[in-house]
Amino acid sequence: MSENKIPYKIYLSEDEMPASWYNLRADMKNKPAPLLNPGTGQPMTASELEGVFCKELVQQELDNDTAYFAIPQEIRDFYKMYRPSPLVRAYCLEEKLQTPAKIYYKFEGNNTSGSHKLNSAIAQAYYAKKQGLKGVTTETGAGQWGTALSMACGYLGLDCRVFMVKCSYEQKPFRREVMKVYGSSVTPSPSETTNVGRKILAEFPGTTGSLGCAISEAVETAVSNPGYRYVLGSVLNQVLLHQSVIGLESKIAMDKYGVKPDIIIGCAGGGSNLGGLIAPFMGEKLRGEADYRFIAVEPASCPSFTRGKYAYDFCDTGMVCPLAKMYTLGSSFMPSADHAGGLRFHGMSSILSQLYADGYMEAVSVQQTDVFAAAEEFARVEGILPAPESSHAILAAVNEAKRCKETGEEKTILFGLTGTGYFDLVAYEKFHSGEMNSVIPTDEDIARSLAQLPKV
Repeated sequence: MSENKIPYKIYLSEDEMPASWYNLRADMKNKPAPLLNPGTGQPMTASELEGVFCKELVQQELDNDTAYFAIPQEIRDFYKMYRPSPLVRAYCLEEKLQTPAKIYYKFEGNNTSGSHKLNSAIAQAYYAKKQGLKGVTTETGAGQWGTALSMACGYLGLDCRVFMVKCSYEQKPFRREVMKVYGSSVTPSPSETTNVGRKILAEFPGTTGSLGCAISEAVETAVSNPGYRYVLGSVLNQVLLHQSVIGLESKIAMDKYGVKPDIIIGCAGGGSNLGGLIAPFMGEKLRGEADYRFIAVEPASCPSFTRGKYAYDFCDTGMVCPLAKMYTLGSSFMPSADHAGGLRFHGMSSILSQLYADGYMEAVSVQQTDVFAAAEEFARVEGILPAPESSHAILAAVNEAKRCKETGEEKTILFGLTGTGYFDLVAYEKFHSGEMNSVIPTDEDIARSLAQLPKV
């Protein structure tokens, strides 16, 4: 099909939507390292994990060999309320940049949560409901995951208890109110409501919190309340599995028009959207069927890939969760209270960490003020106000397109636009007023945290 016939927005029909999630691990020669029991140092068993997570989710978490998991019909029906999401050809951005590059983005913001997080939230809530549980607990950084899980639990009639990183709780009051609309309780973390919260507050007085803190509080709450389980919005294998619907839809749409991306870009915090976007393309690369360049973009304030260490570490600040082998800054690392709340996790998905260690991916870190400048340029040209997290991918995509202009290469770029920034206007206000700074941790800050890594 000729290029001029490719529409601005490519929509799939309901019949073209993926019927299964794709498990990238099945095609990985080097499988991600197993979760370890912090007490014994041995791989976590299904029975051990089932005390914290839903039973069927544990099976998905541990399965390194099954390539495809059928999406239950109830979840597929829910997906149809906002999926398939559009794949957009950024003609206006290309014209503005005067680049020979062709730019596409997969837009995941067309639901009330404003992000891709609903793809896994409804799946995890569904399995909790199927197990007969009363409710679930979770953490949220920027608030997209908490909002998405609140929506899913409200739909299925489950109780939902959210621990929201304190700086985001204060910066985004409207996001927390949306969670309450759907019936969730929202607590700023660290809090005085849990033992681990009180311990963290005593050790770090005045802290604005971190995802690691909030995870600790959510896990403690889940295991101390019968009929509850903990659910997580990123990092875990099961989450990347559910989010593969993003990449699967993208690939179906691009194949439909005979388009093959050269460069695939996603923002990286814990890894859910990046892992979901690249999944089927990375699968082709691993099987030797095609080649792509993958770029993970992270904030310079929390640079797990680019300045972290590949090692076993706790997933939470309170050190109550299993150990995961990942690129980490140390579970005690406290990132600055910047506005990319969803990217402030100290570690990275074990799947993505293994792929990065094996040389299948690249990673770059970018500064907050540069990210917001790119976000505004994108909003003015493409008409969507992007979330700060998504804007990391925008900046990298723009930089690659500018590089194509310099070299004359006609590369095709695909990036993930994970959500909208309408609940992030305080951040945009800070940027406009000149009050926004790009805080970068020192080598000493990171070394101090890494020195506390568990001895495994």
